[in-house]
Amino acid sequence: MLISFSGLPGVGKSSVARLLAQRLKAVWLRIDSLEQALVRSGVIDRDHLGPAGYYAGYAAALDNLRLGRIVLADCVNPLALTRNAWRDVAREAGVGLLEVEIVCSDARMHRARVEGRKCRIPGLLLPDWRAVREREYEVWERAPLVLDTAALSPGEAVEAICRAARAAASGRAR
Repeated sequence: MLISFSGLPGVGKSSVARLLAQRLKAVWLRIDSLEQALVRSGVIDRDHLGPAGYYAGYAAALDNLRLGRIVLADCVNPLALTRNAWRDVAREAGVGLLEVEIVCSDARMHRARVEGRKCRIPGLLLPDWRAVREREYEVWERAPLVLDTAALSPGEAVEAICRAARAAASGRAR
């Protein structure tokens, strides 16, 4: 199964994805890590990165899905184009897809998270609150599982995802 995350920076995607990967012993593909590795390589700079990190993620996901692994795609995933690409990866691998959108409905809490978070990826520049608020983020065409981290702890979000994944695997709706 491919579990594709989406959501603005600072909503808690990586906190949830990290816990879920540990719980499921899944492959955690963090696009921020892939992008920063590409920048550190010196082959490309941050200003010209474009979709390179996502393409690396799609390839790594496909390889791991074909090995029978559960893969978590942890990224902002802001566009129908990127969301559809993850769907295509799942389809090509012949596995199920669970799309999860992480939100934080409390703007003050979200801002505090953005402004107070520590970067765990060496050299990665985190966006400030203004950049997060101005970021392009399209409305979903399909209905993802939406989890609000203003109301749920990371552990509670993991439980909700596990329930939805079990339901999807057995053919039931979430």
